[in-house]
Amino acid sequence: MRLKIEHETHYRFEHSANHSIQYLRLTPRNDPCQRVIDWQLSVLGSVTPWYDGFDNLNHTSVQDVPHDEIIVHVQGEVETLDTTGILPTDDGLPPLIFLRETDYTRVTDRIAELANGYREQMKDENTLAVMHGLMAGIGSAVSYREGVTDVESDADHALGQGFGVCQDHAHLFIACARVLGVPARYVSGYLLAGADNDSHLASHAWAEAYVGDIGWVSFDPANQQSATDGYVRLAIAFDYEGASPIRGVRDGGGIEDLDVRVTVGQGQE
Repeated sequence: MRLKIEHETHYRFEHSANHSIQYLRLTPRNDPCQRVIDWQLSVLGSVTPWYDGFDNLNHTSVQDVPHDEIIVHVQGEVETLDTTGILPTDDGLPPLIFLRETDYTRVTDRIAELANGYREQMKDENTLAVMHGLMAGIGSAVSYREGVTDVESDADHALGQGFGVCQDHAHLFIACARVLGVPARYVSGYLLAGADNDSHLASHAWAEAYVGDIGWVSFDPANQQSATDGYVRLAIAFDYEGASPIRGVRDGGGIEDLDVRVTVGQGQE
């Protein structure tokens, strides 16, 4: 499938900012489930591309003159394949590093209790089946609702509230998988809404778990499915902090107003 994507993030400031730095993870990965046909990134200021330790293509944008807004715009086309959510076993990253705990995915008593409900199944069933069961369990434990959590919320907060968004689902899946000894990682990206999913936003996040000889397998608790050819991977990391599409700091500017527009549609084959 060919997917056409346009994503614009517009920051407006109460006063002029003197200096700003934006870290942009807004370029899709080339891998066995997708191929970038065309991709363009537009932002004012100096832009430096670089790859991080997860092989995500990053861009650092610096504006060092007074400015009262920042507009980050990307658009392009990506060809995707439906691999039933499976990626290669060896992608250059040791799976065991993804057993590392982070602030977003720290295990609490509440998370351990949820995960331990699947421990007996780990003895009797294969890991893939248990991870699918965990995905379903998280979808039941944390219903999708905007405004209850934010980008600073961790997995335990979402579980305690019983509500969250795709970011929270991914963090909770990663934390529970780690309790069961299964490496799991965070994925940011895009999703073609309406393609057998209940996506609320075209910008999306999900998780991948390392399942023995199968390799990395995607799990999207928000939509109760593995990734299809309607998904586009931007970045992978331990959690949102390392895979967020945009993170930045600035000097001055006062109160910030943010508008985000994302569209994902099918292109011509």
